Amino acid sequence: MAKTILITGATSGFGKACAKYFADQGWQLILTGRRTERLEQLQGQLGNAVRQIITLDVREREQVFEKLGSLVDIDVLLNNAGLALGLEPAWDANIEDWETMVDTNIKGLMYCTRALLPQLVKQNSGHIVNIGSTAGSWPYPGGNVYGGTKAFVQQFSRNLRADLLGSKVRVTNLAPGMAESEFSEVRFKGDVESAAKVYQGAEPLLPQDIAETVYWIVTRPAHVNINAIEVMPVDQAWGPFSIHRA
Repeated sequence: MAKTILITGATSGFGKACAKYFADQGWQLILTGRRTERLEQLQGQLGNAVRQIITLDVREREQVFEKLGSLVDIDVLLNNAGLALGLEPAWDANIEDWETMVDTNIKGLMYCTRALLPQLVKQNSGHIVNIGSTAGSWPYPGGNVYGGTKAFVQQFSRNLRADLLGSKVRVTNLAPGMAESEFSEVRFKGDVESAAKVYQGAEPLLPQDIAETVYWIVTRPAHVNINAIEVMPVDQAWGPFSIHRA
């Protein structure tokens, strides 16, 4: 019997790449996203691999529990929905952007996890893969709240593992570094030129790289839990300590 993966934020970037990759491996897909047209297009491309599409905004708690809470026979929950907005310093940032990141990256992930967890615990199997970020461990100017939300993803994943000890449910935090997708276009609110500069002269990760990594994580033997993976392109690394000199 084919296994089933539920992917949030499936209409672009990592989510879309994972949907295509898992479909190629013979998995069944439950795909969620805010844009029905894109979900339908993806369903048309992937055909019978798609078990169900669900138009869903992960920020809406009642909507999440209503649409996901009754699902059964889920083998993997991929908490992929998330975003970054802006690169301004904290004192100049848009507070609404901060709230959107918190509502999506923290609350949305919490809601989806809480909606599915009782069923995963009941069936005593399953795997939750949370898409974090290197920004959750390594700060950079303008990363303020985005980095904070991804630090939450990292620590939430660890604490889920602690709660689930004694069950067969696995949890992984996957933290990509620089990756080329719609991520930067969203961050710069449609400014394609600014988004392109992020990757200029470098070879970033691609959504396909993350899809292959997710697949590797969830296909380890059932007794193996990959706690966390941090993935960067070769063209990215940590910088020296910053020192302001008057």
